[in-house]
Amino acid sequence: MEISKGAITAIVTAFGRAYHSLYDEPKIFDDFLAKDMMTQETFDFIGHSLTGSLSFFDPETAARQLPENEALSYVMRAQSAPISLTRARYTEDYLDTAVREGFTQYVILGAGMDTFAYRRPDMMERLRVYELDQPVTQGYKRARIGELGWEVPENLSFIPVDLSKEDLADALVNAGFKKNEESVFNWLGVAYYLEKSDVLSTLSRIAGVSAPGSMVVFDYLDKDAFDDAKASKRVKTAREIVSNAGEPMKSGFNMDELKDLLAGAGLELVEDMDPAAIQNAWFSGRTDGYTALEHFHIARARVLG
Repeated sequence: MEISKGAITAIVTAFGRAYHSLYDEPKIFDDFLAKDMMTQETFDFIGHSLTGSLSFFDPETAARQLPENEALSYVMRAQSAPISLTRARYTEDYLDTAVREGFTQYVILGAGMDTFAYRRPDMMERLRVYELDQPVTQGYKRARIGELGWEVPENLSFIPVDLSKEDLADALVNAGFKKNEESVFNWLGVAYYLEKSDVLSTLSRIAGVSAPGSMVVFDYLDKDAFDDAKASKRVKTAREIVSNAGEPMKSGFNMDELKDLLAGAGLELVEDMDPAAIQNAWFSGRTDGYTALEHFHIARARVLG
């Protein structure tokens, strides 16, 4: 299957989750279906491409001319996977709790190659799931699901939408979303690419379409990540990569600013995991090179009444 430009980022994220599931122990987040989201040819191509990027991530390590499998392992553990694994783990751990408390809807904004609906049949029995994404990315995913012969669950709705042009509330309601039922919103990997006004706008739209008590899980970078005198080497490298790819990171927040932003959107901050908390929760004691990414936070906010 030919991969469109719009689906590349989603595929690379899926690769990181697949790699971790296949090769790492203990698991931080086991997405054992992630590899199915791409052909073996695509999996091999992305792995080779990421291996070649080591010279950019870490020229000194690249100069040692590691075998390809060791070079790829280094890239994944040092740079690519810590964000996607921890934010997915946090979100689904919380979702387990929310379902026990009676939440009935799960909205995945920018779903990419997320496999929740097929990986967690136990949860799908109790949830209505809405996956929103750009039409190109969602089209690739649905075509791949068709190739695999997977049956789309009746309580899963695919919503192709460009949120820069279309209204979130309208898209959800038209797909059957119930505004009076408590929901969990998964909004990951997006906020740092938006201007602060756009972050506020999106959060406001989520709050406006949701029942009081609903939760939003999102990730963000602190303001030091955008100060070259304070930012870690890994984060500066990541910023340079995405900027060169035409998708620059734009926004970081300190805690007081974030709380004010959420209040303006009709939300309150319930939990914020900073790098130290993330390190303690999922990386403490590991000896394989995985560490929490500096400046990276996972936050959960409640919709106010």
